[in-house]
Amino acid sequence: MARNLPDHAPVATDTAYRCEETLVELLTERLDVACDALRESAALLSATERERARRLAFARDRRRFIVARARLRQLLATRLGVRPAAIELTSGPYGKPMLGPRLRASNLRFNASHSADLAVYAFARGREIGVDVEAIRTIPDADEISARFFAAREAAAYAALDVDSRPVAFVNCWTRKEAFLKAVGGGLSYPLDRVEVSLAPGAPATIVRVADTPGDACGWRLASFTPARGFVGAVVVEQWLQ
Repeated sequence: MARNLPDHAPVATDTAYRCEETLVELLTERLDVACDALRESAALLSATERERARRLAFARDRRRFIVARARLRQLLATRLGVRPAAIELTSGPYGKPMLGPRLRASNLRFNASHSADLAVYAFARGREIGVDVEAIRTIPDADEISARFFAAREAAAYAALDVDSRPVAFVNCWTRKEAFLKAVGGGLSYPLDRVEVSLAPGAPATIVRVADTPGDACGWRLASFTPARGFVGAVVVEQWLQ
């Protein structure tokens, strides 16, 4: 049974939630697989996807891309009642992946993200959705990035934290912003400081504002999650305002 997507509380992956009347699914997948599974995954990809994998510089990245893309096809196929090879994928003006014209009437929305060998997939019907995941790690230029690209209050909150808390705070902020940008489909055309989120470790995950609109009136729901030990994730779902 699907649980309600909570406000400002962490959620679990491999679970179904409800955002109002809409089912929201979050699933995880490990991408480092045996050779047989890799070959089976490659067979599901389109020629364009195989060429995209071939252009990646490192063999590990090629393998992970193949598995991640094949698993996305399988998950979409299960929800649409078609074969994985029949899934046609295209993208919006700023690169957001979406179903091709033949299957778009299904109203299924999806998004995916991966970091290291972990992939996360998010699905919803009739609502835009975005998801992002990052491994927690020390980023050498995190202080400079936060000062340059975070909103003013985010940058101040980050700078006020002790050094040990900053790696988690940075990926909290980054994944929440990325999930929002992926949900709205704006890509890099959408300024990072236009959306402001909470970032302190252990604090509730919230959208503080979008431009001049307060977060609780912006039309989007944010939830955080821990897909695996050492990782942080965020999902943003379109909300229908009354």
